[in-house]
Amino acid sequence: MNEGLTWLFKLLLAHLLSDFVFQPASWVEDRYQKHFRSKGLYLHGAVTGLTAAFITGFRHLPVVIFITIAHVLTDGWKSYRRRTATWFLIDQVIHIVVILVAWVLLFQTWKDWKQQWLQLNALPSFWLKTAAFIFVTTPAGILIGQLTQQWRDKITDGESLANAGKWIGIAERVIILAFVLNNQFSAIGLLVA
Repeated sequence: MNEGLTWLFKLLLAHLLSDFVFQPASWVEDRYQKHFRSKGLYLHGAVTGLTAAFITGFRHLPVVIFITIAHVLTDGWKSYRRRTATWFLIDQVIHIVVILVAWVLLFQTWKDWKQQWLQLNALPSFWLKTAAFIFVTTPAGILIGQLTQQWRDKITDGESLANAGKWIGIAERVIILAFVLNNQFSAIGLLVA
């Protein structure tokens, strides 16, 4: 693995440690009460920076400082939002995007991106799998909704949904078949669970 990818994975590990393991609940509470005046916010920022610097071997410190400042600003901004899963996910996406931007600026060049794009274009399986994943999200949900519409309409009439399970079962079997064809047997357990 090259230095750039190792550095990226180390920063992602540092983020997970500093945001979830090394951050006491009292700092989070203080941040939600005092926002940018919170000592907990800045202590968390210091822990974030020190964790990132330590794990990356104190290399590329200006980038670590950039990530730390962005982390403090993001957490301070988030403290004005409600505590919902949506805002939590937005916060995490922002932190990860900042890390990715730092990685791209430090380790990637236009030549690298061009080479990676050419490699992707040479892999039809990548495009097939991408299309399949897109399909099983919203399009498959719409299809299942339309196929089961007649039975969902009967819910208001108090009638049975005996055939709805049939269609759900068919959908599950198609997904399981896809897993088997791709030798992803452990994913079948996840689907069943």
